Amino acid sequence: MGLVHKHLLVQAKVNAPPLLNYSSERLRLEIENLIKHIDMEILSGPHIAYCDEPNNEGWSGTTIITTSHIAFHSWNTGEIQLDVFSCKDFNKAIVIQWLAQFEPEEVNYQFIDRQKGFKTLDKNSFDVWEKLDSESVCNVQ
Repeated sequence: MGLVHKHLLVQAKVNAPPLLNYSSERLRLEIENLIKHIDMEILSGPHIAYCDEPNNEGWSGTTIITTSHIAFHSWNTGEIQLDVFSCKDFNKAIVIQWLAQFEPEEVNYQFIDRQKGFKTLDKNSFDVWEKLDSESVCNVQ
């Protein structure tokens, strides 16, 4: 099997986000279930945490899989972001179906096949380059 570079980015507005009373153990098990169903293997994690910072309350989880990573972020406002990146092909529909447990009312996604390349920015076409100076931590060549 050759490596592939598939990246699924999902944004969802849901009616049943995992709130504070949702346990970290439950979210860990749900993410493990997703990983199993897309035929991936866990290398590390899932690492789960709840943020109680005002206007940023919600659950996050990251998992390193043997073929890359999965990141899940939710906010008590009903927003969910899910990122599945793998060097092994996977079924996008299974990932979207996994979100059904949160009762989505809207799901948007972008699927990037990284093997087909990226567009490169012309150094003179992106304004941020003009704001960098010789003292910058980031040395753009």
